Amino acid sequence: MRRITSRMIGSWTLVVLLFFGGLSALVGARMAIVADGAGVPLEYLAHSPFSSFLIPGLILGLVVGGTQLAAAMTVLMKHRRGLLLAAIAGFGMLIWIFAELAILGEYSPLQSIYFALGVVELVLVLLLLGIVGSVPRAPSAP
Repeated sequence: MRRITSRMIGSWTLVVLLFFGGLSALVGARMAIVADGAGVPLEYLAHSPFSSFLIPGLILGLVVGGTQLAAAMTVLMKHRRGLLLAAIAGFGMLIWIFAELAILGEYSPLQSIYFALGVVELVLVLLLLGIVGSVPRAPSAP
């Protein structure tokens, strides 16, 4: 029987969070492109380089969603660059939220949730690499 380790739990948690981030970015991109912002007023883009939600939607889907999903797959497959790609995806999520706040100038609680998602992804990467702290060991069987 295979013993579940804290490292495995950390890796699986990271994979789940990356898949969630990637899939929700794709849903957000579809809503931005197909539903022209999905209820977000076009006036929010008035002081931005965009005249519609098409380009931001494409960036959200392809860049943010794409890196999140690619990272999830590489971590899942235990590729040697998986954690590097997960760090890139986590930073990408943070950059997306900062840029969104800067461009739109409007706050939504969803931004806090996705910012926290990016932070947790980065913390998990640092823990799995052994750079900060340590992942607590699972109690051993008697």
